[in-house]
Amino acid sequence: QVQLVESGGGLAQAGGSLRLSCAASRSRSSIDVMGWYRQPPGKERELVAAITSGGTINYVDSVKGRFTISRDNAKNTVYLQMNNLKPEDTAVYYCKAAVVSGPYKNNYWGQGTQVAVSS
Repeated sequence: QVQLVESGGGLAQAGGSLRLSCAASRSRSSIDVMGWYRQPPGKERELVAAITSGGTINYVDSVKGRFTISRDNAKNTVYLQMNNLKPEDTAVYYCKAAVVSGPYKNNYWGQGTQVAVSS
């Protein structure tokens, strides 16, 4: 079992910045992909950015050039630096970790952190 603890959400003005962090509890298994998802009010959850243990990164088009995902494998922590925030970035942001144990892969989610961007 892996627990994910998120921090860093809050209120920002349009054009401002926030930095999210997600720390995974220590695990004997290997954490493969770590990523950030978001769920705006009344909408479905969507992938924002993901990073593999090897450093391969993927972003949703709407955040390219504004958000940066990074990862500290030694700390099992993933970060999301969000710059030039827009009101449409308002959502609950969730951290996700894909943990590999032998032939098995399990996904774990954080509790979510609210990001609100005012115009």
